[in-house]
Amino acid sequence: MIKADVQANEVKAALARVAGAVSDMRPLMQELGEIMIERTKGNFKAGQSPDGQTWAAKTPATLEAYRARKDPVDPRPLFGPSKQLSTQIFYEAEPGEVRWGSNLIYAAVMQFGAAKGSFGTKSGTDKRGRKFSAALPWGDIPARPYLGVGTEDSRILIEAIEEYLSEALGD
Repeated sequence: MIKADVQANEVKAALARVAGAVSDMRPLMQELGEIMIERTKGNFKAGQSPDGQTWAAKTPATLEAYRARKDPVDPRPLFGPSKQLSTQIFYEAEPGEVRWGSNLIYAAVMQFGAAKGSFGTKSGTDKRGRKFSAALPWGDIPARPYLGVGTEDSRILIEAIEEYLSEALGD
């Protein structure tokens, strides 16, 4: 191995900027988190996965269940009465990574789907005093991936990374 001792102040300064930029990439991770929150919200607007696959439509039974509960009915997939899933997307940035998603209890079910009864059953007494038992979930829920990195997302993320490194070099 050849060892070189660089004495040029401009080169040393450039190396110091790069070392600083890559030793704690939290600013970059925060930017990537912001990008992916906006991209994920765009998936909801488009009604499709990050790869462009259209989400399965709500079933007539689901729409009727909303009506029976007197909830607002939105026919778009993944838009329930509260619309929380489409708006409560957050990120956590660390020096070398970023995670984004939702902390809503049903978020994973919407992302990955669930078979009828996969969470057991709920038993109780209704408002009229009748005993009931119902599967949880009460029907099959198809996977509707809203989180992930699609081809266009990758391009945008790479551009942000390149811009970050370019700024670190002072270009």
